[in-house]
Amino acid sequence: MGMLKRVLLFIATNILVIATISIITSALGLHSYLTAYGIDYVQLAIFCAIWGTAGAFISLFMSKFIAKMAMGVVIINPNNATREERFLLEIIYGLAKKLGLRKMPEVGIYPSPEVNAFATGPTKNSSLVAVSSGLLMNMNRDEIEAVLGHEMSHVANGDMVTMTLIQGIVNAFALFLSRIIAYTISVAMSRDERGDISYLTYSLFTIIFDILFTLLGTILVAAFSRWREYRADAGGAKLVGRDKMIAALKRLQMASGIEDERAPSLAALKISHHSSWMSLFSTHPPLEKRITRLEELK
Repeated sequence: MGMLKRVLLFIATNILVIATISIITSALGLHSYLTAYGIDYVQLAIFCAIWGTAGAFISLFMSKFIAKMAMGVVIINPNNATREERFLLEIIYGLAKKLGLRKMPEVGIYPSPEVNAFATGPTKNSSLVAVSSGLLMNMNRDEIEAVLGHEMSHVANGDMVTMTLIQGIVNAFALFLSRIIAYTISVAMSRDERGDISYLTYSLFTIIFDILFTLLGTILVAAFSRWREYRADAGGAKLVGRDKMIAALKRLQMASGIEDERAPSLAALKISHHSSWMSLFSTHPPLEKRITRLEELK
């Protein structure tokens, strides 16, 4: 049930954002793309691009701050790091050099019994990699190295930015299509001989189609998220060795019963996240499929 709640929350959040945009624009009369001759598609495209991507990019630029606050991430200071912390820094810095990153990511630990880790940040050269205290207690050196290899692959691939772009584009298309369809229906329902539409009817249909297209868009975003997890697994295997990566995923599989439910929005960023029975909306493939994919990797 916990996984179902997260999926529904993820969907509801996206729907709420788009619905809020619809209500605000309707209440303020921001319909500059509607003219006496119909829709100005250029104006509509600009409107949708701005409103659709703004929220996604604001979240991206605040992602490190939100992660630190929500999960209580303690950033490791290289100057007074403990032995365990230096061990993490050495692995991360070594992987960063292999990947050709110009700037080392921030590295932190968050207190949690879950065996997990995540990477976030607005760019690959301004990133954060955080591991749970539960992961450090339950994994050996090779498994920890593999998990960090997976997360550093996300960083090197620029997955945080790509996810934001995809989410923004999906939001923009949802706004664009819903307004065209809402306008078409409103014109068809109009009893005015001049074809003038009711803004109340138009606004109502806009909100309905915003929700529908956002729901469909969530499926596309989730599909990309699953693909990037496979890619990061392969990247981690290339960096530290396939056997280490498989061993790490098997360890995650054994510890998958414990999940930290703080900050549901960060769940999609973690290396381990329960797959839902609603597979179309799952941000992660099942761990058994990820293990099988690596075992078949040449």
